[in-house]
Amino acid sequence: MKIDDFASYCKRRGIIFPSSDIYGGISGFYDYGPIGVEIKNNIKQLWWKSMVTDHDNVAGIDGSIITHPKVWDASGHVDNFVDLFVECKKCHSKIRADHLVEDVLKKPADGLSAKQLNDLIKKNGVKCQSCKSELGEVSEFNLMFRTPVGPEGDYSSFLRPETAQVIFTNFNNILDTCRMKIPFGIAQIGKAFRNEISPRNFLFRLREFEQMEMEFFVDPEKKADCPDFELVADVEANVLTAKEQEKKHKTAIMKMGDVLKKKLIKSKWHAYWIGRRYKWFLDLGINPDKLRLREHVDTELSHYSSATWDIEYNYDFGWKELEGIADRTDFDLKQHEKHSGTKMQYFDEETQRRFVPHVAAEPSVGVDRAFLTFIADAYHEEEIKGKKRVVLKLHPKLAAYKVAVFPLVKKDGLPEKALDIYNDLRTCFTAFYDQAGSIGRRYRRMDEIGTPLCITVDYDTKDDDSVTIRDRDSLEQKRVKISELKNYIWGKICS
Repeated sequence: MKIDDFASYCKRRGIIFPSSDIYGGISGFYDYGPIGVEIKNNIKQLWWKSMVTDHDNVAGIDGSIITHPKVWDASGHVDNFVDLFVECKKCHSKIRADHLVEDVLKKPADGLSAKQLNDLIKKNGVKCQSCKSELGEVSEFNLMFRTPVGPEGDYSSFLRPETAQVIFTNFNNILDTCRMKIPFGIAQIGKAFRNEISPRNFLFRLREFEQMEMEFFVDPEKKADCPDFELVADVEANVLTAKEQEKKHKTAIMKMGDVLKKKLIKSKWHAYWIGRRYKWFLDLGINPDKLRLREHVDTELSHYSSATWDIEYNYDFGWKELEGIADRTDFDLKQHEKHSGTKMQYFDEETQRRFVPHVAAEPSVGVDRAFLTFIADAYHEEEIKGKKRVVLKLHPKLAAYKVAVFPLVKKDGLPEKALDIYNDLRTCFTAFYDQAGSIGRRYRRMDEIGTPLCITVDYDTKDDDSVTIRDRDSLEQKRVKISELKNYIWGKICS
């Protein structure tokens, strides 16, 4: 399904709306509808459980969107957080230079310099895609949104372009208040803002988005000391190394244990978190054939990273980053130590050593991009008895409603019985009640938003205290006692 058609489906079903729609919308901004916000919250809650509450050595924070401007000087964002763009000499439209090269020349362009992009555009005679006129020179554009602070504009700061820096500036606070022992992580979910030159592909590239990030700090001398690695050693992934990208772009199916043995990933902690994050997407139903691990080539590496691997998904518009997991070494803590004059160090009582920890792994994923991936992967069109059925085969844990309750007809006491069941179930599950239209149409509406189970109260219910439960994916229907409904639904959700 093309991305524009997919966006229309999301709007029609109350999943995603263009922001400020009555004014024609605004590029790079979207609003979550009643169905979308429930799915989004489920994604965030499942990530938080997987990354924070399931671990004794990970603490959560919720940092400020606006910080002291020196934070961004120290992090390198003021100097380095740029994209390269070209402007049409006639219509003055602007587009990211790497995207233009990829779209027109069908060549990978991520990480190319301004000169390399400029040479490719000139050599191949690439024109403006809007009016076919000549393009100007490739230039830099800083992606941070600047904002005045205070009624007199006492000073300028920025809307944060990432959530990670608030974690680093709170490093000492977490050490002091939580008494954390190395290795440990600090995680948060929060908004970030990037003034993208050309936001596109629906939710994939936005100007306002939400991130889920964790910084995992380790002793730089003990990056190989990861007792939990065996938990992910057998996780299989489609692996594309930097070396293979220089040749044929050929992926290999490998277990994470073998990836580590072959030293494709050099740090055991880095490999552990990569495997854990890859498994998270698989466990929530993502098609393994559309998921891969890709190593960044040298020209792609961010200024803070010694090694980065992306979990990529094969979208309608090609293989793109879903989540990045970087080894940030001690870059950030040392930068903030230097610029603030505050020591950002850890004292190991056992060895009596004082050192700046390394970030062995930074799993970073956009909530919106994860949302797009789960929805796109779950969307199916089927033909049943000559009729098209649209079904969103979301993992039950992600579904906006776990169960819907319908009376077969709007009379003879069936609505009253159905409402009793609905009100009882909603104490444990997100549930939906509907009595309008034919039962078939009600089923179809629930299929399109991903509700895994539908309960129908019929005339037999009065006699045997049973209801019909219909499964979204298999279409199988079975009778279940009302007294057993909660256990049955729990079993389906957790399977």
